[in-house]
Amino acid sequence: MLDLNDLQVFERVAALHGFSEAARALGLPKSNVSRSVARLEGALGARLFHRSTRDVTLTAAGLALRDRARDIIARAGEALDYVGSLAHGPRGSIKVNSGIGFGLNVLGPELPAFLKQYPEVDVTLDLESRSADLVGEAIDVAVRLGPLQDSSLITVRLGAMRRYLCAGRSYVERRGTPSTVGELKDHDVIEMPGSDGRPRPWVFTREGKEAQVALHPRVTVNEALTIHRLVLGGAGLGIVSGYLCAAGIADGSLVRLLPEWSLPSVEVRLVFPSRRELSPAVRAFAEFLKGISRPGELWQNDSSGIESL
Repeated sequence: MLDLNDLQVFERVAALHGFSEAARALGLPKSNVSRSVARLEGALGARLFHRSTRDVTLTAAGLALRDRARDIIARAGEALDYVGSLAHGPRGSIKVNSGIGFGLNVLGPELPAFLKQYPEVDVTLDLESRSADLVGEAIDVAVRLGPLQDSSLITVRLGAMRRYLCAGRSYVERRGTPSTVGELKDHDVIEMPGSDGRPRPWVFTREGKEAQVALHPRVTVNEALTIHRLVLGGAGLGIVSGYLCAAGIADGSLVRLLPEWSLPSVEVRLVFPSRRELSPAVRAFAEFLKGISRPGELWQNDSSGIESL
């Protein structure tokens, strides 16, 4: 009989490439981690790791087990959570990954209501600017904005997030307010670089007509929160997501420019590591995000696909 706890310890050693690293992640003494792996190797009759003073690598047997262990552990956790949810509602732990800006400005304000609604669900928020490895980092669900680089991921579309062209109050008092799309070329612009590192044109639409503006940014920055802060500080014009600029537009510290023109919205998606049945806690979190709605600030809901997972 295999001990599921030993399998979980093995999975962490394999994922983190070391016994010491796994011990720290699990909050266990290193000796306990070594004994768990030794018990598992004894039960299987196979060596799982090549060990040296500098490195820990998987054997062929270890590689085969690693690819299956994650799914076994996940399914066992889902089964326990599901059985517990029959009597008590969603329960257990979920790990959620998102960008820093979305975490600060959406998950931060909204999550307390989720925790109150589901008192037996614990949440680990993993916020970072890069796209995380959902399987390798044991992430249950991630929030992604914009186009996805990996088309093999399992996704559900939440909707489309609005964006607005804005300037700080101090900037328009100093430089004036552009009244046409063509006048934007005469202003200082703050923008993200494209995938090729070069500036991307701004594309506006109005009544079915499209207008493009070639940019020569005064400031180029690859992070949306910083663009918002620079615009707010009066450094130039910038396109800002609704969840970042709504409060500033409301209190007058930001000015929405060319309101008769629209900018392309940004796709908002939930991303899951596999098509296996979602645990009740993950499903509850997905449904909670589906219900978030702050008009003009977040997204136009379009998330019927959650029910199909």
